[in-house]
Amino acid sequence: MVRATWRTRLGFVLAAVGSAVGLGNIWRFPWLTATNGGAAFLLLYVLVIVLVGVPGLLGEMVIGRRSRRNPVGAFGALGGRRWRVLGGVAVLASVVLLSFYSVVGGWILRYALASATGAYFGNPQGYFAAIDYGVGAAGFHVLFLLATIAVVYAGVDRGIEVATTVMVPGIVVLFGALAVWAATLPGSAGGYEFYLSLDVGYLRANFVDVLVAAAGQALFTLSVGAGAMLTYASYVDEDRSLAADGTIIAGLNTGIGVLAGLVIFPLLFSLGVSPGEGGPGALFVSLAGAFADLPYSRVVGVVFFGVVLLAALSSAISIFEVLVSYLVDEHDLTRSQATAGVGGLFLVTGSVTALSPSLFALLANTVANLVLTAGLLGFLLFDGWVLGKAALDEYEKGAGPVARMVGLPWYYAVAVALPLFLAFTLVSGLGGVVGVSVTAPQAAGVAVVGVVGAILLLRTTADAAT
Repeated sequence: MVRATWRTRLGFVLAAVGSAVGLGNIWRFPWLTATNGGAAFLLLYVLVIVLVGVPGLLGEMVIGRRSRRNPVGAFGALGGRRWRVLGGVAVLASVVLLSFYSVVGGWILRYALASATGAYFGNPQGYFAAIDYGVGAAGFHVLFLLATIAVVYAGVDRGIEVATTVMVPGIVVLFGALAVWAATLPGSAGGYEFYLSLDVGYLRANFVDVLVAAAGQALFTLSVGAGAMLTYASYVDEDRSLAADGTIIAGLNTGIGVLAGLVIFPLLFSLGVSPGEGGPGALFVSLAGAFADLPYSRVVGVVFFGVVLLAALSSAISIFEVLVSYLVDEHDLTRSQATAGVGGLFLVTGSVTALSPSLFALLANTVANLVLTAGLLGFLLFDGWVLGKAALDEYEKGAGPVARMVGLPWYYAVAVALPLFLAFTLVSGLGGVVGVSVTAPQAAGVAVVGVVGAILLLRTTADAAT
């Protein structure tokens, strides 16, 4: 079977940006920013994107292009059969992500439709409480999933590439227009101050908690650690620079996330709404409720949730493609058969999540951060200590002079520095989950011991990389 490829470089970049730009930037980013000190979170988030996210993204893309396979097949082909387990973890992470992601996608679809009638304007809290979980939520999850299935069924070039080439520019243009409009609202200055003015005291007192939240958000929004970028990179030709494309993808994704904040926080402050209200439902309670007090409120609601819907759909497509690619590569199914099978799986898992608030909270608030961090940690250790020089060789294919200059520092960062950081955030995050207070020095100590132990084990047991 001939493996699909992207028709154009722009198509790949926009598809990858579409994977990254989604609910992470628009639903999750403002909520986490609001609950983690505003500008304090933004600062650490941007630093993690630059110092961890971009190198980590390239590390995942290197594995995908070198293998030209799905996550399970990639690790098996490059490292031996026992490494297929790591690919299996990535596939499982994709199941976890889309099982709650499609539920939120259903919420957004419902709000886009309800904005036309103003159904939630009178009682936004009550409206969200009435539709967030239950049979109705499961029904809208199905509608959102059917739209995802339709795009993936059409294929890499005719479906995913065409759809995201339209969606991503549309997201940028519409959010840019909304940001300009939000700046004209009275009281919007308070939103800019909260979002952009750093409270050093808050950051110093809450550094570890904010760092863990920022790291989890950075990995979530870049779609790294679950195999989506690995899968997309497996369709990339060898004459393209992964370093250039990865930097563009991360830059555009971060820019759109920051742009979303420039819409949401000025709007909330202009209407006297606390940015920390609502938790995971903040987008649908605080912001949607605020629309009722705006001129042309129904038009604003339709446009806003329409943009969010495009972003959610573009990300859902990439997660869905991970499993489709796995079935096509490893089990010789046709794309139509694989799409139908994966669609059936998510119809069940998403519906169960839509009916269970506790399961949704567990997947969205805890499991997602942990599996993405652990997944990327495994990917980078594989790059540095199983692929070794082959990872650097793959990185340098198609790279320009500047990218080649930073190739060796990138390799050492992937092999040592980034695994240490990811292990630190993973230990800190696990401590919070199990209710154990873990200080920064303790987390750092455990991270060093764990990573050094893993490296020593890999050096003595890993198969030779191809």
